[in-house]
Amino acid sequence: MLEIWTWPTPNGQKVHIAVEELGLPYTIVPVDIGKGEQFKPAFLEITPNHRIPAIVDTEGPGGRLTLFESGAILIYLAEKAGKLIPADAAGRYSCLQWLMFQMGGVGPMFGQYNHFGVYAPEKIPYAIERYLNESNRLLRVLDKRLTQAAYLAGEEYSIADIATFPWIGSMVRREILSLEATPGVARWYAAVSARPGVQRGMALMQEDQKPLTMSDETRSLLFGKGQHQPR
Repeated sequence: MLEIWTWPTPNGQKVHIAVEELGLPYTIVPVDIGKGEQFKPAFLEITPNHRIPAIVDTEGPGGRLTLFESGAILIYLAEKAGKLIPADAAGRYSCLQWLMFQMGGVGPMFGQYNHFGVYAPEKIPYAIERYLNESNRLLRVLDKRLTQAAYLAGEEYSIADIATFPWIGSMVRREILSLEATPGVARWYAAVSARPGVQRGMALMQEDQKPLTMSDETRSLLFGKGQHQPR
């Protein structure tokens, strides 16, 4: 049985989607990051980095396995189930490169944009513009790939798509990013959104989601006066 120590953030939602898509049995252990539960000793026994998600697999290699970092968790789960990661070497490395693109680019840059544009008490135009530009650049990289292939790893849906989808979804739902100028991403986003496993994974812990409110001042700094979304 898998224990998923998690909270409904984009990084947590990656694992929520993966277990639903893979059909693996699991239990959820909520870690309310708004209350600082990620710093509790029980969680730190699993991950020294005190960040969600983390998992405990009571039937892992050699017995009980603990694992942190969402990318490592996705690889582990896919290999455990024998699904959602290509079996051939070329396909596998294509999948892993796009997974790492999300881990090193999309997640951190979108996260910084979200922080400086929405949560930071002081709105710093330079920081907002920097991370807006980089987020849009990354979106264009994704769009180029997704005009060439159905999914990030190629023609088959994989953990690379699972890793990227919640981050794109979070920014789109909050009207922080628009997909109008990236038809490849828009097509992919609609296809992934329609998957039942994705819908089930995204529905997990929805009662713990808090709505985001954005002030007029923040929106003006993010998008400019009279605009609602960046293009």
